[in-house]
Amino acid sequence: MRYLDPKADLTFKKIFGEHKDLLISLLNALLPLADDEQIESVEYLSPELVPDTYVGKNSIVDVRCRDVKNRQFIVEMQMLWTEAFKQRVLFNASKAFVRQLDKKRKYEFLQPVYSLNLVNEIFMKEYPDEFIHNYNVVHELHSDEIIDGLHFTFVELPKFQAHSIREKKMAVLWLRFLTEIDEQTKVVPQELLDNPETSKALKTVEESAMSKDELLAYEDFWDKLGAERLLFVDSNKRSMEEGRAEGRKEGLAEGVAKGRAEVARNLLNMGMSVEDISKATGISKDEIERYSC
Repeated sequence: MRYLDPKADLTFKKIFGEHKDLLISLLNALLPLADDEQIESVEYLSPELVPDTYVGKNSIVDVRCRDVKNRQFIVEMQMLWTEAFKQRVLFNASKAFVRQLDKKRKYEFLQPVYSLNLVNEIFMKEYPDEFIHNYNVVHELHSDEIIDGLHFTFVELPKFQAHSIREKKMAVLWLRFLTEIDEQTKVVPQELLDNPETSKALKTVEESAMSKDELLAYEDFWDKLGAERLLFVDSNKRSMEEGRAEGRKEGLAEGVAKGRAEVARNLLNMGMSVEDISKATGISKDEIERYSC
């Protein structure tokens, strides 16, 4: 049996954008929801967050849904990490939150928006043992004082270790599914086969379950991702090289300035006039006069 990587755009949306039960299981497993806040049912919403004005830019998310309490949930699978992604996440969640308002502007009816972001790169290297990061709008001094409305969860998939969250079985299973299943998988962990949700997800990403067009789209995704990764690396490399060149340039200019100043001081001590020193070194008369102070 050959499986396709569930992190690819096509497969991820096929699993969680077409099977409500699997989406509910994923959200309940990875979001910090209390027992009485668990999601029971959802309806899919358009993944396209349309701007309020024609000059705005549409944003497409991977999966977006709403539960019976009118809470909204946005799920994104991000293969490449950039700092701009955090701003995109904030923008999308904020837009979903604001667009709940009707013309009567009844703010008391606004319901929370939860943003779940699965990232296939490490972006918090300073916290090597933490791979799930939850954000809320909190009081600066009292973190238990929260403004309810926007909730963000980021998961660094490469850091995942099953023993880290033993108390949440489904979280472990879903993260194992996302990190261990791909084209190279020879033997599927029995735990994934035994669980109804992950077993169903496995069937969804079987290569034999895909149409010819879906397989072409799948390969196209990896081609574009490879090109995007290469472009990103080249861009960073150029920025570093430009930074080093600028640093050398600034260092050279600073060295020349210090040399001129030293020459000016020596000439001043030898009794040469300020005007002649200025002509010889290119330093302004006012600056040379400060050397004599």
